[in-house]
Amino acid sequence: MFARYLWATLSAAVAIGTTACSNSTVPARVEPTWEQAVSSPFISANYQAADALLAQIRPGLNTGQSLLMATVVSIDALDKSSTLGRLISEQVAGRFTHAGYRMVEMKFANAIYMRRDQGEMMLTREIGNLAKTHDAQAVVVGTYGEGTDFVFVNLKVIQPTTNVVLAVHDYVMPLNASTRSLLRR
Repeated sequence: MFARYLWATLSAAVAIGTTACSNSTVPARVEPTWEQAVSSPFISANYQAADALLAQIRPGLNTGQSLLMATVVSIDALDKSSTLGRLISEQVAGRFTHAGYRMVEMKFANAIYMRRDQGEMMLTREIGNLAKTHDAQAVVVGTYGEGTDFVFVNLKVIQPTTNVVLAVHDYVMPLNASTRSLLRR
């Protein structure tokens, strides 16, 4: 009888302890909502960066002549990018298009240097040739650097014939779980 009582007590204690441990140490993952997705600041940050560049170049660049968008690359390895860099490039190019500029879609060009996991890269020696081929008046380039708590992004609009910087904008993104996952791909 005592053995049965002891067994029941121990079993109950283990069950309570297991339940308490599982509830307190492993938080349940909360799925993001559509409302949270719509209010995500990621796209807004990239659009604001593009708007800052547009404000600097508006008087000098012709909306009828094309621009090229390079893939935003890692400052530590200029021949590498990530999902983060490619998304920044897509969104900045999209914002320039919204503003009426003719953005050449480089993913469909044959003459551009491409790697499977890196997207389209603008190497210095290729910028002049590509700009000439596409009659581009300027090229938007950028880098990002990962810090402890933030990702630092630098965007520039460059005149390809002279390599003169026409516009520049720096901004910072928090290094949270979402941006970390975009950097690893």
